[in-house]
Amino acid sequence: MIVKRRFVAYYRVSTRKQGQSGLGLDAQRAAVASYLGDGQANVIAEFTEVESGRRSDRPALDEALAAARLHRAALVVAKVDRLTRSVGFLERLLEAGVDVRFADLPAIEGPTGRFMLQQMAAVAELEAGLISARTKSALKAAKARGQQLGGHRGGGLSRAAQARGREEQSRLADRRAQDLAPLLATLRREGVRTPTAIARALTARGIPTARGGETWSAPTVAMIEMRLRRSKMK
Repeated sequence: MIVKRRFVAYYRVSTRKQGQSGLGLDAQRAAVASYLGDGQANVIAEFTEVESGRRSDRPALDEALAAARLHRAALVVAKVDRLTRSVGFLERLLEAGVDVRFADLPAIEGPTGRFMLQQMAAVAELEAGLISARTKSALKAAKARGQQLGGHRGGGLSRAAQARGREEQSRLADRRAQDLAPLLATLRREGVRTPTAIARALTARGIPTARGGETWSAPTVAMIEMRLRRSKMK
């Protein structure tokens, strides 16, 4: 059985007139279709934004990112300049936890595309360099203390590091719950209300669990609903 790759498509037009007429959308859809044209791709959702390229408040993009996280899919965009010229927005995409693909990336052209590619490369290079520097510094300090390197020596994470890890896990769980909230609301309107029934519905719809599993359980649904109720009380 061949498992198709999942994608969420995101299109953007600059004016409402273009959005209503479809001007520019056909070309973007054609570019995405060509990029995914190997027959092994499944576009599970499409989102179209009618916005200025200089604005960062893009609700359709937020919905597309949420859908990509929900379905563990990659976000595919026709052209690099369909997103942004802002480095800050690139950071927003990186923080979204979504794999972003550009249909024109293999043959990138124009100053905007080169700028985006340079920024992506710069971020990756900086991160790799910082990790390498921290690792070398930690090993050097450990060696200076006389600590034997190599293998597990019974050490553990500090309490502060453990607390940061728990906070990050909680943040990701809250974001996952928010991504699921619209679908849960839809199921309730359809009369699917108990955790067991919701778990069956999510499984039937092919929604991956937080760990990438295929089968949902009632306790997992109950925990998500508890997180959603708690977030409303804040």
